[in-house]
Amino acid sequence: MTLALLFPGQGSQAVGMGAGLADAFASAREVFAEVDAALGQNLSQLMREGPEDQLTLTENAQPALMAVSVAAARVLKVEFGVDVSAAAYVAGHSLGEYSALCAAGAISLSDTARLLKLRGQAMQRAVPVGKGAMASLIGPKTDLALAEAAAAAGSAVGVCVVANDNNAGNIVISGDKAAVDLAIEKAKELGARAIPLNVSAPFHCPLMQAAADEMAAALSSATILTPVVPVVANVTAGPVSDPEVIRRLLVEQVTGRVRWRESMIWMANDGGVTRFAEIGSGKVLTGMAKRIAPDAEAVALNTPEDLEAFAASLKA
Repeated sequence: MTLALLFPGQGSQAVGMGAGLADAFASAREVFAEVDAALGQNLSQLMREGPEDQLTLTENAQPALMAVSVAAARVLKVEFGVDVSAAAYVAGHSLGEYSALCAAGAISLSDTARLLKLRGQAMQRAVPVGKGAMASLIGPKTDLALAEAAAAAGSAVGVCVVANDNNAGNIVISGDKAAVDLAIEKAKELGARAIPLNVSAPFHCPLMQAAADEMAAALSSATILTPVVPVVANVTAGPVSDPEVIRRLLVEQVTGRVRWRESMIWMANDGGVTRFAEIGSGKVLTGMAKRIAPDAEAVALNTPEDLEAFAASLKA
């Protein structure tokens, strides 16, 4: 069995996430306390109690989702003796790439929390609210060619690109609102369903360049070490371990496409991964894994019970 650990991105947040881990394990509480201290805010209380509209804010959701993922990884190691190095690869969807890097020892927990807080704020600052938009193109006819054609149609009136190539039947476009609206009409003509997303900014498109510049400045002084296992990067859909390459790709990731479908295919085929475990909040990536790599096993590790059963299965 070859294992890869997956770390979820924005959209997987929910009020109450991480509470079960915190209630059960001191090792999880320590992670949440360190994140709170690094940010100078009681993020753990917001995660536990809400309100949901505050948790959903990009600058809160990003470090919160990372905290839950890293807490679950810490519990696996401290309580159940399963280190991240048991995996052949780690990968994370968008902000989840930071969670993966933190869990794999490349970036400290405090630095990761501060970087993600800044990333969320920078993304929000980059484009005035209402100017940008994102939409999810879904349905059996939705593939990368259809999404590219829709984005090209939208580009007649502004920026419009494929932002997240999640899996066949689920591709996200991003850009200027007028351009995305036009792309939605084209996508429908081509046979896809198109759902505007309730997001505060158009992520993973050239309109995020100001945010990329802010992240480049912040990352230039951040300590990045070689991860204990390679990280399959969003931007390249391939494994990376070199700290300077990681630094560069984290900047490119702000404006670049999340090549998740390709990343998963690479892990399942070239990487020989036969088991994917999504670690943190939600089951979005688990569902994608089952569609992209149906021959591999995919599990979500959300609760203490999930973690205990997973650790036992590795030792069986």
